[in-house]
This record gives sequence, C-alpha cells and structure tokens, in this order.
Amino acid sequence: MDEMLEKVRQQFAHDRFATENGMVIDEIGDNYARCSVVLTDRHKNAMGGVMGGVHFTLADFAFAVASNWKEMKTVALSTDISFIGAVKGSKLTAEAFIVKDGKNINCCHITVKDDLGNMVADVKTVGFHK
Repeated sequence: MDEMLEKVRQQFAHDRFATENGMVIDEIGDNYARCSVVLTDRHKNAMGGVMGGVHFTLADFAFAVASNWKEMKTVALSTDISFIGAVKGSKLTAEAFIVKDGKNINCCHITVKDDLGNMVADVKTVGFHK
C-alpha cells in the first residue's frame, strides 16, 4: 500500500490549493481517505482561531481523494458543513467515508478533528461521477 499511497500523493500534488496550504494525504482505502494539515499562522482568522475555510478545504480534499484515488471521475455537487467545536490542537485531520457510491452520484461523510480528538466539523458531500 505504501507504493500506492505515494502514487496517489503524486497524483493529488496537482491539487494546488490544498497542497499549498499544507494538506497531505495520510491514508487511503476502499471508499476512504484520511488527510491532515499542521496548523500555522496562515490558517488563522482575524480572531486568532482557525479559519473555517481550512476545515472546508481539508474536508473537500479528503472527499476528492476518497472519491478519485482509483479513478478521476467525481466532482462535488454540494457540501454541507457544520462547525461544531473550536480547534484546540495544532493539527486537523479529516476522515472521508463514501457511504453510497452509485452509478451517477456518491455520498460522503467527512469528520474533521483536531489532534486532541475534538470533533470540530461534520461534513456531508454529494458527488457527481462525470
């Protein structure tokens, strides 16, 4: 799996917004991906907390990897994100689970947690197979 993971990392290196913001692929599996980001000052909002766009981008990246690491064919149709807790740690991790993979669409549930185990966002994405 290490060779496959490295191949997928190279493939998604072209996802410039995510990678330029420090997001990395940690694990892949059938209908699954785990991605993370180490938080720095560039991820902070004006109030000193983590910008909501970081949660969203990490979740979207995990969705893209879970949906496309075997075959690039899926784009997001809609995403619903609930910010449910403040980040207290120094790293965020998103786990994406494809819960339904149909002929034309898929449904994905993504959880975003900090490295202290606090759930900070709950995300649901519907994807379209091109």
